[in-house]
Amino acid sequence: MITLSKVSKIFRASGEAIQAVDDVNLSINQGEIFGVIGYSGAGKSTLIRMLNGLETPTEGSVVVAEHNISKIKGAMLRKARQEISMIFQHFNLLWSRTVHENISFPLEIAGMPKNERDARVKELINLVGLEGRGNAYPSQLSGGQKQRVGIARALANDPKVLLCDEATSALDPQTTDSILELLVDINKRLGLTIVLITHEMHVIRKICHRVAVMESGRIVELGPVLDVFRNPAQQITKRFVRQVTEPEATKEAIVHLAERYPEGKVIQLTFVGESTENPLIANLIRNFDLDVNIVQGKISQTQNGSYGTLYIHIDGKNDEITRALEYIEKQQVGVEVIDNE
Repeated sequence: MITLSKVSKIFRASGEAIQAVDDVNLSINQGEIFGVIGYSGAGKSTLIRMLNGLETPTEGSVVVAEHNISKIKGAMLRKARQEISMIFQHFNLLWSRTVHENISFPLEIAGMPKNERDARVKELINLVGLEGRGNAYPSQLSGGQKQRVGIARALANDPKVLLCDEATSALDPQTTDSILELLVDINKRLGLTIVLITHEMHVIRKICHRVAVMESGRIVELGPVLDVFRNPAQQITKRFVRQVTEPEATKEAIVHLAERYPEGKVIQLTFVGESTENPLIANLIRNFDLDVNIVQGKISQTQNGSYGTLYIHIDGKNDEITRALEYIEKQQVGVEVIDNE
């Protein structure tokens, strides 16, 4: 569906060359929800803008839905873009037009007759959950409702690919979750390929099948979301995973336990798939002469399965702690001793 081959993008400003994207190779499957995550300046926005021709690569090729976006221009590019829609962080709605008129706008440009436009707009309004709001103006809508209008408008021409440029960054957490759930529903109903960029690992965890981690213009890690959560290889990926698995409160609890129990150990346990259902703590208490305190725990769902983290403090004789750690590893649970210093 989407293939990037040896793609680089260099911007020139005041005689200086800035490498925004550096030798990226990437394939995205039809019907996949694919996430690109990175901090500001990583190159993710430039990357996604090359998928619909808003930016042209300095080197390499970009093929989307059988269109070589990096080579075509003019009428051919405009036609290709009808199959590649985009939603934005700040919605980009026409403020002087109603919800119905905003959604209808790309259909007007495409020359669809009015009766067909009206029927299509009604269908889209229902799809995104905005029944009864067709005559409202953007100023009368909440942030989440505005983004639903943006999604409906993006779907008007029945695209094959939907690009999401930080589409939930301006929304509160509850509204973010509702928009992400809508995107998952659209993906399942329409078989739509979705590519989203974000700096929030929660977004990736919630809806993506695979994720690419970008840093300094390069993809430094790539894989199924559950695999990346389970075994992040790069330091930047570990930082993103900790956004979800290790809240600030956990660090405070670890420091407190380290001060109160200087001889004990704080352990991070990682559960994947069926291992999230194992009664591990009960077995530790039952089978080993240890004091066990639960610091913090959480089980999250990804598109590929369950992922859980549990932080515990264990105290006892060193040989008993060693035996307990060996037992945990045999239960197909990830184990990491946290450095309290």
